[in-house]
Amino acid sequence: QVQLVESGGGLVQPGGSLRLSCAASGFTFSSYDMRWYRQAPGKERELVAGITRALITNPGGSTYYADSVKGRFTISRDYAKSTVNLQMNSLKPEDTAVYYCIAPTLGSWGQGTQVTVSS
Repeated sequence: QVQLVESGGGLVQPGGSLRLSCAASGFTFSSYDMRWYRQAPGKERELVAGITRALITNPGGSTYYADSVKGRFTISRDYAKSTVNLQMNSLKPEDTAVYYCIAPTLGSWGQGTQVTVSS
């Protein structure tokens, strides 16, 4: 079955960096778009970043980001390892949340990984 396992979260000071990883299994990873979402306490889950599957016309896939993270976060995928990664730089306290990955057309969520940005 579809399985997504997020890792890499932790406690970091403002201005610091973290790299999240999501290991995917149970489906043909290369055939699906992937996204990262986050959910802060008391707030709705929100889209952070997405990356499309590889196409003949665009082998690297296309990426898109929430306005709040543009220029600070970078999403990427490793087809050999079936992972989707989120490099987060210049972290702010408002980035504190549980981060989840998903293949949106499959609809299965991982357990999430906690990111806390605090001094």
